[in-house]
Amino acid sequence: MDTVTKEKRSWMMSRVGPKNTAPERILSRLLRKNKIRYRKHLKSLPGTPDFTLSELRTVIFVHGCFWHGHKNCKYYKLPDTNSVFWKQKVEANRLRDRTKSRVLKKAGWRVVTVWQCQLRKSEFLDKLFTKLTSE
Repeated sequence: MDTVTKEKRSWMMSRVGPKNTAPERILSRLLRKNKIRYRKHLKSLPGTPDFTLSELRTVIFVHGCFWHGHKNCKYYKLPDTNSVFWKQKVEANRLRDRTKSRVLKKAGWRVVTVWQCQLRKSEFLDKLFTKLTSE
């Protein structure tokens, strides 16, 4: 059951932007802290990755669990209202994500996807930085 009006929910959802989200800001701070150089939202690459680590030939996409349909995640649940719309929207996002990754991999880039929920776990972040700096 939604606790806000339909108009208020619509306004709240319209305020969610595609860039500089809270998960992106968290990862940005962690990359800087670990002295990993990056560029954000590089438009010259397919899909405009959230982070581009040119020296490592790696791109990082930061996905919100709800918006990109993170399966088996407690943060992903289709709303009860307008569920057909949301299911189609999330499926379109998933398809676009797969296409972007495929194109970048064909171009020789390593593609890393970081989920919003993973940023809450320090052991995941340790593994991520080990992976980024070891290859």
